[in-house]
Amino acid sequence: MRRISLSLRTKFLLGLMAVLACLTCVTLLIVQRFAVMQAQREVEESSRHATQTFELLQQKSQIELSRKADLFAMLMSMRNGDATSIEEVSQDPWLADTCTLLVLANREKKITASRPALGEEEVSKIRELLDRGPKGGTRALWWMNAGRLYQIVLQPYSSDPPQNKTVLGTVLVGREMDAGWMGELARISSSQVMFRRGGDVVISTINPLDEARVAQELGKDGGITQIETARGQFYASSVEVSPSLPSGLSFTALESYAGPMAWLKRMNRVLLGVGFAAMLAGLALAFVIAERFTRPLANLADGVRALQRGDYFYPLEASGNDEVTGVTRAFDEMRRTLRENETQRQQLEDQLRQSQKMDALGRLAGGVAHDFNNLLTVIKGHGDLLRDRLAATDPLQASSTQIIKAAERATGLTRQLLAFCRMQMLEPKVVDMNALVSEMCQLLRRLVREDIAFAFHAGESLGRVKADPGQLEQVIINLTVNASDAMPEGGKLTIETQNTSVDEKFAAQRIPLKPGEYVLLSVTDTGCGMDAATKSRIFEPFFTTKEQGKGTGLGLATVYGVVKQSGGFIWVESEPGKGARFEVFLPRVTERVEPPLEPESLDERARRKGTVLLAEDEDEVRELASEFLTAAGYEVYAAKDGLQALAIAEELRKPIHVLVSDVVMPRMRGPELARRLKEVQSKMKVLYVSGYLEYNRGNSEFLEEGFFLQKPFSRDALVRKVDEMLARKTSKRSTNHSVDEKSAERADGRVVPS
Repeated sequence: MRRISLSLRTKFLLGLMAVLACLTCVTLLIVQRFAVMQAQREVEESSRHATQTFELLQQKSQIELSRKADLFAMLMSMRNGDATSIEEVSQDPWLADTCTLLVLANREKKITASRPALGEEEVSKIRELLDRGPKGGTRALWWMNAGRLYQIVLQPYSSDPPQNKTVLGTVLVGREMDAGWMGELARISSSQVMFRRGGDVVISTINPLDEARVAQELGKDGGITQIETARGQFYASSVEVSPSLPSGLSFTALESYAGPMAWLKRMNRVLLGVGFAAMLAGLALAFVIAERFTRPLANLADGVRALQRGDYFYPLEASGNDEVTGVTRAFDEMRRTLRENETQRQQLEDQLRQSQKMDALGRLAGGVAHDFNNLLTVIKGHGDLLRDRLAATDPLQASSTQIIKAAERATGLTRQLLAFCRMQMLEPKVVDMNALVSEMCQLLRRLVREDIAFAFHAGESLGRVKADPGQLEQVIINLTVNASDAMPEGGKLTIETQNTSVDEKFAAQRIPLKPGEYVLLSVTDTGCGMDAATKSRIFEPFFTTKEQGKGTGLGLATVYGVVKQSGGFIWVESEPGKGARFEVFLPRVTERVEPPLEPESLDERARRKGTVLLAEDEDEVRELASEFLTAAGYEVYAAKDGLQALAIAEELRKPIHVLVSDVVMPRMRGPELARRLKEVQSKMKVLYVSGYLEYNRGNSEFLEEGFFLQKPFSRDALVRKVDEMLARKTSKRSTNHSVDEKSAERADGRVVPS
């Protein structure tokens, strides 16, 4: 059989027509079924509402009859049961308009008066009611008499209530459920209503021809609720009124289906018309969609195939605002994005290579600084020895001094390399910010240009902070340089310090600042300022607004990191054209500033004694350090690695006062050597020596009470460190470690820039 080949347009049109037809039919069926169910529910609800309306009216009528009975009984009490009073009461408008039956009986249940007059049979029935009536209270009943239905209330009365409770008789007040009352009830409930007693109809608003049929259906077992009559279908809802009557008395409300069914027929005709119109509109829409959709789609498919071949410039038709046009435009944007991504990919590869290069440079810088520090230790150490051994008038004294100065400048370079690769170690100290900034003012004035007015305003009674002084200097320098770069045409740069108390309200305006006591360092400039987008990214690493090649983007990132490491916060206020203000909040401390260490006298050197075990894998450094310590008066045992140091300790069999160990050594690292010796030499002090950040205070590898000395170190720094260790007992200073060689050099007056 030959297979028929249809075009995309034809397939789309036929499929869309079939889908529209199915959806229309299903929708019409669902709507029609829902309408039938809704009509059924409305009929049932209306019938139940009718019975509820009857119950409310019954209660209202009962309350009204009870009130009339109370008043009638009160009147009879005042008149001691005078039977002639009933004539007066029956003519009273407040009673006659609702009460169609009034009866007065004495204590022996004998009827003394009634309105209207009653026959003997009626009197007998009422006496039966009185026998079942209340003994001391009101009672509401339903009563049948000669085919008439009454709602009655019995109320006893006494001679002198409430003091005298002797019953003199009973009054009966009743209302007949006549055709007028039934008609009013049918009007209010919008339903046909009827009273039944047993299988007989007492009174109703139903057509007399249908009464027998309805009563017969309602009397069947199973409680038939839907009744079919000659005049239509009804839904019946019944409620028991007076089970005390023989055969019982019930009320039934019947709601006709005629209205909802007529509405459903009209609805079905409307739905058929809507469905037919929807089919026609669907056919027209399908034709238009097939015409407008398939052609642009074919063009889009050709563009996709061209893109697969690598052609990014195939012409696409994208006229109009329909979905296919949107897809075509999106595809065109995607092609353009792909072209841009190719360029961005090249840029990202360049950035990745740059990042890898920076990382490699950092690793190289760290390694070079480590090895270079060992060399500088030897150069500086021998330079110190040479200068001390030469006479002051010796011509070589000047040369030795130049060697030491050159070594100190090289030390500064290595520390800059370590700072670049972030291997420098933080040494928190209690710092006076006013003194720190004041000492830097001369340097800061050299950093800014001559067209920038520089000012420093020191706060009064400024509190102290605990941070690394060198890193704080770097923060101030970076902020100063950043402010200077923001004022290419000159301006004013102001540095201020002050105490500040941050409350909850102020902290909420500078998230994540927390409430507390701070020392505030602010750097303000009158430069070009920043917009919100730039301000939100200024602390991101490698983000810079400077021209390519004129900034690394690490200056403010370093500031942010140092401030955060110091437990502080930084905030920026800036607007375009209004300058910028950087606020650094550092926690205020109550500790005192540590005084600089005083250089020892010759007498103190002569009194030095103690055993020092030196472990260093670099021969030159080991020999130099051994000579420094021996000349200072210590008994020194040198080892080239950890294992040899352990062997020496075992052979000595005497206390070792200080272990001076390099951190990285072959065969056994310095931390492991220290732990093993501590097991047998519990009172031994440990001094770790390293060229870069191999020693980390938070690292569990190192002993908590250990000290640290950074390479390159001078003779005085090493000797002073050992002296300090032996002079200390376990205290806060030992647990907080000690100052590094850089601090010792500051105490000597030889400050090396980092």
